[in-house]
Amino acid sequence: MERQLHNTRRYLVTLLMVLALVVFAMNAGRMLVIDDPRPSDLILVLAGETVARPSKALQLLSQGYGRSILLDVPASARIYEFSQVELARRYIRDLPANISLEICPIVGLSTRDEARDVEHCLEGHQVHTILIVTSDFHTRRALSAFRHQLPGKIFAVAAARDDAEFGVRWWTHRQWAKTCLGEWLRYIWWNFVDRWR
Repeated sequence: MERQLHNTRRYLVTLLMVLALVVFAMNAGRMLVIDDPRPSDLILVLAGETVARPSKALQLLSQGYGRSILLDVPASARIYEFSQVELARRYIRDLPANISLEICPIVGLSTRDEARDVEHCLEGHQVHTILIVTSDFHTRRALSAFRHQLPGKIFAVAAARDDAEFGVRWWTHRQWAKTCLGEWLRYIWWNFVDRWR
């Protein structure tokens, strides 16, 4: 009788763990995304994706969410014979003259290090509130990293969507699954390693 009760408990615990894992898996993509733009002094476009993020920032600027845009650009990255900073300058030249947009050269390779680089770019600027624009799957980690690295600033975040890269129903596309898994690994690494260094 006692053995049967023990087996029943083990079965129930296993069933609950499997159920919890399924519930987590079904919501894993949704849990990565925070899309809560708020009016801010500055709109900050994180380095990485170069179409959806800047486009989202320009849209938010036109809607009054900020007075200017700071565009993070990898300082040493090259595309063929052009540096990304050079390409970003060309991009800015093609924008309407009334748009205030500056480049922040980024040296760091992690979101934590990018926050440190942004801190240097903000020196001398009167910026208290910052609206981060990044890829939707990156919003939770980016917001956490910037709040941790720059505690004197107030941050909000807006999600730039790219359906080719990610969707919250991650299990329906191979690329979405890879992005979701990769971002969860980075989020776990951020919380258990990088945050404490």
